[in-house]
Amino acid sequence: MAIIVIGGHSRNIGKTSVVAGLIAALPEYGWTAVKVTQFGHGVCSVNGETCGCASDEHTWSITEETAPGEKDSERYLGAGARRSLWVRTKQGRLAEAMPDLRRALGDDKNIILESNSVLKFLRPDLYLTVLDPATADFKESAREFLDRADAVLLHAGDTAPDWKDVSLKPVAGRPVFAIRPPQYLTPEIVKFVRGRLPR
Repeated sequence: MAIIVIGGHSRNIGKTSVVAGLIAALPEYGWTAVKVTQFGHGVCSVNGETCGCASDEHTWSITEETAPGEKDSERYLGAGARRSLWVRTKQGRLAEAMPDLRRALGDDKNIILESNSVLKFLRPDLYLTVLDPATADFKESAREFLDRADAVLLHAGDTAPDWKDVSLKPVAGRPVFAIRPPQYLTPEIVKFVRGRLPR
C-alpha cells in the first residue's frame, strides 16, 4: 500500500497538475485519488455554492467522480486514476469527514491525496509540497506541516519569495525540484517518488 500527499501553500500553483502527472507517470499503482477542499464561511460543503446553512448543517460531503472532466477531481480520472473522490468540508471540520472517507476508500491500496490538512489524520509514505515564490498567500496548513515535507517542488524563476513571517528552515536539506507550468512534473520527480514508495 502506498499513500502520497501533495500539498502546497496556496491555490492555483499546480498541485492538481502534480497529482495528475504522478497518476499518469505511475499507472501500475492503480491510484485512488482524493481532492480535499475546505470552504470558508457562507459556502456550502455539499455543493460548493453560497449557503446560509447553520454551523452544524452541511459540514462535509464526499462525492465519487464518474467521468473525466475539467474539475480537479475529474482531471484525476482523465490522468488514469482508478477512482476519484472529492471531499468538501467547512473550514476546520475535516475531522468529521475522515471516518466516512476511510469507509469510502475501503480496501483501496494506493492513495494519492491533494491536501495539507489531511496530514493531521494520517502518515503518508511521501509528502510533497508545492511552493511558488510569486504567490504571496501562504496557508496556515502549509506552514504547519512544512517540516513534514519529504521534498519541495519549487516554481522556477527569479522571483524572491513574498511570504510574510514564513521560514523555509523546516525544509532545509530536503530535495528541491524545479517545476514549470504547464508540465510541472519532471522525470527526476517521478524517479524520486518511485524510489520512495513501497513495492
